[in-house]
Amino acid sequence: MIRLSLAEVADAVGGTRTGDAEITGAVTVDSRTVGAGDLFVALPGERVDGADFVAVAAQAGAAAALSTRPDDALPTVVVDDPVAALGRLAAAVHARLAVTTVGITGSSGKTSTKDLLGQVLAAAGPTVSPPGSYNNDIGLPLTVLSADEDTRFLVLEMGARGPGHIARLCGIARPDIGVVLNVGSAHLGEFGSAEVIAQAKGELVEALPENGTAVLNADDPRVIGMAPRTAARVVTTGIREPADVRATGVRLDESGRARFTLHAGGEEQDVALRVVGEHQVANALSAAGAALAAGLSPAAVATALSAAEPRSRWRMEVGRRPDGVTVVNDAYNANPESMRAALAALTALPGERRIAVLGAMAELGPGGGAEHERLGRDAAAAGVDLVVAVGADAVGIASGAAAAGRRPGEESVHVPDRAAARALLSELLRPGDVVLVKASRSYGLERLAEDLLGAGA
Repeated sequence: MIRLSLAEVADAVGGTRTGDAEITGAVTVDSRTVGAGDLFVALPGERVDGADFVAVAAQAGAAAALSTRPDDALPTVVVDDPVAALGRLAAAVHARLAVTTVGITGSSGKTSTKDLLGQVLAAAGPTVSPPGSYNNDIGLPLTVLSADEDTRFLVLEMGARGPGHIARLCGIARPDIGVVLNVGSAHLGEFGSAEVIAQAKGELVEALPENGTAVLNADDPRVIGMAPRTAARVVTTGIREPADVRATGVRLDESGRARFTLHAGGEEQDVALRVVGEHQVANALSAAGAALAAGLSPAAVATALSAAEPRSRWRMEVGRRPDGVTVVNDAYNANPESMRAALAALTALPGERRIAVLGAMAELGPGGGAEHERLGRDAAAAGVDLVVAVGADAVGIASGAAAAGRRPGEESVHVPDRAAARALLSELLRPGDVVLVKASRSYGLERLAEDLLGAGA
């Protein structure tokens, strides 16, 4: 965070200032994490109002607050909408930074790609790329505001719940490099069609300047179809299709991690990823395309990709119990494409039995029932030995697996909730089993995966 006076904050957000202060710390929206010199942004919530915690922030050392009302506990900038004001403050700070900004979007793989790219760029200079999915109207401004005068690279994840969302995020921090990974079924119920999703994701490349770079996945027709929508230079990535940045010789090691030859800039470089799953190759290529556009050499990119570790929680997070059971916690989120990728990663891992513990996929719209049944069939076709569907919304997964030949009650089981799944698995698991746990974030199956790991201690 760059140092700001409260007067500068007020000017940036168009608010009314009460008192003077110097912001020397961070910008935070959680009163429990406030430190000395911070600006506390009091966001309204469904159950609590951040404005009620200004005094708590003051006791923790905050220098000032951004809130909907003045408070005697702290000098305050008063605004009608703290979320919009947070975005305006981030835009003002971004305009003062001399950084190369990279925006990443896609239906799946955004956080994994952001984590890979952040580590690759960090090998070349100070980089801001936070763990987790800070990809909305709150998270993206907070990411921008964590950069300072020394930051050379800023990596931003951009999510969307509808048309116009990514354009708004780009208005806060206009990217120099835009990366579009894929167009899938995530949030199909909100968007209505894949074409509308593609239109929304393409807002990223439309926001790029003429001297910028769009990194597009040539293996996805809807993504490569965005090329005419940008005035920037286009760099393509691909495994199946010819591309500027491509991978050949893809194979998995004994731990399910991909190795491949990176072709870029007329060079060939060996890459050995440390993240699990063949689907990570496409993410790595997108990260490579962005890093090359930022000025790194192919050799430097390959070396940094091979050193990059998993960073964000609950994304193909592999844990091994002392009793020999392996648990793969990929429960941060789920859609049909990411589910199939996770199943492929599961079957690539060594083990006696492969068990898929799957919850529902949210926000799929009217076709959700058919997608869940298809997922059960996909699990059976992938060679999963036991499918455990968790929750009322996931019953179609079990019926789909049964329709594909998995014996109901033995190889395809439906349980009502996490507790029932935990009880069932505590009886069934044995040394050598590999268990994948995955569902949409709202179902909370990451806690089941953590329980399963702890049960083997």
